[in-house]
Amino acid sequence: MNIKQYLDSTYLKTAAQAGLSEKENKEVVTAAIQEAIDNDFKLIMIRPEFVKLAKEMIQNANSKVTVGTVIDFPNGQSSVEEKISEANKAIEDNVDDLDFVVDYEAFKRGEIDYVKNQVLECTKVGLAQGKIVKWIIEVAALTNEEIVRLSALIKNVVIANFKENVYENVFVKSSTGFYKTEEGKPNGATVATIKLMIENSCPLPVKAAGGVRTYEEAVEMIKLGVKRIGTSSAKAIANGEVSESDY
Repeated sequence: MNIKQYLDSTYLKTAAQAGLSEKENKEVVTAAIQEAIDNDFKLIMIRPEFVKLAKEMIQNANSKVTVGTVIDFPNGQSSVEEKISEANKAIEDNVDDLDFVVDYEAFKRGEIDYVKNQVLECTKVGLAQGKIVKWIIEVAALTNEEIVRLSALIKNVVIANFKENVYENVFVKSSTGFYKTEEGKPNGATVATIKLMIENSCPLPVKAAGGVRTYEEAVEMIKLGVKRIGTSSAKAIANGEVSESDY
């Protein structure tokens, strides 16, 4: 198993969140991109303003690393039009993967048609440009029943509106890694939540994000059936080390 090809190496903190200046934070992002290139990870996941930088560095290195970014991150509560506008800017910058945060709060309020339309319209934009689309459902904000229903909703929208040959390009993704939980509960992927997602999103692939910090945990996720792992611990995982990262 080439575990590196499952790893979406991730750095999504703003300068304020990292307690850094804008210049210092850009240096951290640049180092993360270079690390992904040096280790031949599947993808580097960064904020939209750094997509151009990542593509330039990867092209200059003649690397096959792809570039992903997050859309409407981390809360997912912008309008469909705002999501699409943000996605189009990333597409202009030649991004490869678009990781949208679904409006899970609207889903929890029962605004099902709104969420279905959001998934349809944003997925349409990404697939039309040959991009991989991922939908972050934020499992820590959901009950098990809601995880089941939201995973199935995304699956059903895709099956109803797109051809089978693109199913592999629309993922259901567990977490932003930024959701604040109470009493130290996990805010990312767990075995239990990933099982629910895989059972209810199939044939769409699943990305486990947040909480995967060791090689053993990554292998366990892959054995469950995940196709991608989002982690700020990609190098530690690839080297069989234990990371202290919080994502």
